[in-house]
Amino acid sequence: MKLKITLLSILSLIIYSCATKSSVPTEVAKKEEPKVMVFATILDTELTEGKMLYENNCNKCHELFEPKRFTASQWSPIVYRMQKEAGITDVDREKIYKYLTANSQ
Repeated sequence: MKLKITLLSILSLIIYSCATKSSVPTEVAKKEEPKVMVFATILDTELTEGKMLYENNCNKCHELFEPKRFTASQWSPIVYRMQKEAGITDVDREKIYKYLTANSQ
């Protein structure tokens, strides 16, 4: 009985060792994070900051307009005109503009 188990074990090891191995290196087989996700995270952060700036600065004097109310070309002169009224920097103006146009018509 022991002989049968030993022979079976040896035979199993021989068959297993002769089996074909995957020819794909493990480094290639790993899936890399898409680079788009990193860009999307940065973009989402920038848009979130633009939304916050829009809500905190523009809401002081008037009700906020939905970004979809105007097209990107319509938002441009509005944002430039209101920058002086709100007293915001060029950098903040661009963040607000990006937020509005990302969510516009």
